[in-house]
Amino acid sequence: MSEKIIVIDDNPEIREVVNVLLSSEGYTILEAKNAEEALEQIDASIDLIILDIMMPGMDGYQLCAKLREVTNAPVLFLSAKGQDSDKTLAFSSGGDDYLTKPFSYTELNSRVKALLRRYHIYQGKDHSTKQESVLNIGKLKLDTNLKTAFNDGKEILLTDIEYQILLFFAQHKNTVYSLAEIYENIWQEKYYYGANNTVMVHIRNLRKKIEDDPSYPTVIKTSWGKGYYSE
Repeated sequence: MSEKIIVIDDNPEIREVVNVLLSSEGYTILEAKNAEEALEQIDASIDLIILDIMMPGMDGYQLCAKLREVTNAPVLFLSAKGQDSDKTLAFSSGGDDYLTKPFSYTELNSRVKALLRRYHIYQGKDHSTKQESVLNIGKLKLDTNLKTAFNDGKEILLTDIEYQILLFFAQHKNTVYSLAEIYENIWQEKYYYGANNTVMVHIRNLRKKIEDDPSYPTVIKTSWGKGYYSE
């Protein structure tokens, strides 16, 4: 069964271009021109959401935050807004990646494949041989079979990027990792300076979910001027 992707953009030309490009790769493509249409179509079968920011009514940031209440499918923002502040808002609202218009087919295809690959691993859809494994990090437990984190037996709802960050630190304790090292390990892409903000926003979002007081983190700690670590 092919992966299902929904393209949410009020510009029909953009929807058509993305549809043609990704359909040629074998993906099943759905389209929505606004938040209302998108929310009617989002369900557990969706593997990836491609989302514009500037739309009438509910904008992309607001819609992304709303989507995070019902799905952990990765969100790729596709927008003409390319400032760092725009990307920060996108990641803060629950987005996983950001691609600025105009974009190349190669770059779009690369981002889509990377997001789907991580999501399949996160959801356990890769059908690889599983071994029972539970990792501890601080007060949390990670079940690597279920790809789930628990706090006192209660499941913590994480996006795939958040889970991968937490898993990385659970597997690499007592070592400080720079922003560049974290980015290249989690995103599996070559580091670039603008990635600093991407990593920091995702860690900030993660801390809000796993820390009793995100201002004083005990699970993923900060080594000022160097990076992050866990114990």
